[in-house]
Amino acid sequence: MIRHNTENSPAPRAATHGNQTKDNNMLLSIASLYGHKLGASDGNIGHLKDFYFDDQTWAIRYLVADTGHWLPGRQVLLSPHTLGRCDDEEKILHVGLTRKKIEHSPSIETHKPVSRQYEEEYYQYYGWPSYWQGDGLWGVSAFPVREMPPKPHPSDRSSKKGHAAVHLRSTLEVSGYHIHASDGEFGHVEDFLVDAHSWAIRELVVRTGFMLTRHEVQVPTSTVNRISYEESTMFTSLSKKAIEHSPEHHLASH
Repeated sequence: MIRHNTENSPAPRAATHGNQTKDNNMLLSIASLYGHKLGASDGNIGHLKDFYFDDQTWAIRYLVADTGHWLPGRQVLLSPHTLGRCDDEEKILHVGLTRKKIEHSPSIETHKPVSRQYEEEYYQYYGWPSYWQGDGLWGVSAFPVREMPPKPHPSDRSSKKGHAAVHLRSTLEVSGYHIHASDGEFGHVEDFLVDAHSWAIRELVVRTGFMLTRHEVQVPTSTVNRISYEESTMFTSLSKKAIEHSPEHHLASH
């Protein structure tokens, strides 16, 4: 299980609103991707079990693969850097790596949190730019890249360099968290909508009401002021009325 360094996390950075991002990329439902098969370039490697997101930026940093009998007892993390197309009909998410490459990647212990030391070994192994070094959402870029870009000049490196804290949370773990509006508790987290280009979570799907009166609305992650893991609650600047009148969630399952 991924653990957090503090009980109360600062607000993640802003996102756009609606079913599409500003660059017209569709948002994907995280919940609809659970269970998708993961296909390496030379065969299947299991299925998608979970996602780990950075609670400072809302970026999905890793996919968690359940490798079944292939690598029993081992947890495999896959970065969006290597993701290819998603076959919705066959429910397969393609990964641009070989099984051998994945098998020999740095191993992580399932009962311990992801450390920066592990991430450094992981990124060095695959040859990708580290997301914690640079001004972009993915370090030197606004989205995951497959080829190592030119190294930034030392003066261009952001203050994220040397920031050893790892702020990763499981989307499965956070699903169901209460939503606390500016004037009281109102609904809970049902799903996350992620930009397929940047792999940043842009919207929360919040379920409100009870039984037959319940419905789902989309709330921008930019309105989240604080996440309390001790209370299993996300605090938003929106009022109950504003949440109730947020755009309804109508995205089709993938």
